Amino acid sequence: MAADIITVHPQNPEPRKIAEIVKRLKKGEVIIYPTDTVYAIGCDLQNAKAVERVCKLKISKPEKMNLTFICHDMSDISKYVLNLETPIFKVMKSLLPGPFAFILKATSEVPRILGVRKKTVGIRIPNHPIPRFIVELLGNPLVTTSIKSDDLILEYTTDPEQIYEDYKHLVDIVIDGGIGGNIPSTVLDATESEILLIRKGLGEWKS
Repeated sequence: MAADIITVHPQNPEPRKIAEIVKRLKKGEVIIYPTDTVYAIGCDLQNAKAVERVCKLKISKPEKMNLTFICHDMSDISKYVLNLETPIFKVMKSLLPGPFAFILKATSEVPRILGVRKKTVGIRIPNHPIPRFIVELLGNPLVTTSIKSDDLILEYTTDPEQIYEDYKHLVDIVIDGGIGGNIPSTVLDATESEILLIRKGLGEWKS
């Protein structure tokens, strides 16, 4: 069965549509959705089978894959990360919501949820109403990974209609939130006291 494509207003997401998406996420369905950087694949953090599906779409095993959690706000983070020292917390608070992913030391809750040993976890709070509305209503983060394009010029697929054609038999829902970006998030390693730049993306950061 082909996926459903659901058009959601990017600035003012319709509550009824978000509620339907969340209902299906809780059943273990996998979605593609827009962020403040690129379109991404995601599922309910609490559904192990859905997490496995997301990993298989990236041809990777959960223990080897760098998974990122999409959170609603900073209050969601403490359950999943260790030693969030004041200087790092201040940096995160100054940059989030925004196009940044922070790699942090994971609590024991992360391997318990994912069923694999993970010492670190990526955290994102995107500056985009759709994913933040979804995780707020869901009550816990999404496990997510970005969509890569096979195009040698355009690294990330930006057109939701093209994304639907490429993934309609691999996921359950494609959210059309308009044309997406093709520059990924800036990735910062905050596992130690000094934050390190891992990947330069859309976000501007100075050490």
